Amino acid sequence: MTFIVVRHAEKAADDPRDPTLNDAGQARAQRLVALLRDEALVAIYATQYRRTRQTATPLATARRLAVTGYDAARSADDFAAALREAHRSGTVLVVGHSNTVPGIVAALCGCTTEAMPESEYDRISRVRIGNDGRRTLHIERGAP
Repeated sequence: MTFIVVRHAEKAADDPRDPTLNDAGQARAQRLVALLRDEALVAIYATQYRRTRQTATPLATARRLAVTGYDAARSADDFAAALREAHRSGTVLVVGHSNTVPGIVAALCGCTTEAMPESEYDRISRVRIGNDGRRTLHIERGAP
């Protein structure tokens, strides 16, 4: 089982409460399709906000998967437990926010993670859970 957790792509300044993606963000969302082309995706989750859904949608469309919504205010521990219960194999993408991604990753891996500054959009956290229950975290930067 693998959980890939990313922050939404770069946002526009069109709505202070629920912005869309700007051009750079739309390009990053498209790069996510290529980055995850070899992953055995079984589910994609995004919060109720436009920027997370717009980040997830190109990949969901390419893979013919629905984007499952989750509440951004839900506790990371509760959400991670629900994800682990719902998915026993394959790869799950979770798109969150700078203030939620570190907590979700920590709850999935049972480890500590560094805070995510508002300016960071390129962190990709992969949490692998082996058949023996062993959890590993690998963080990539620079893409998508």
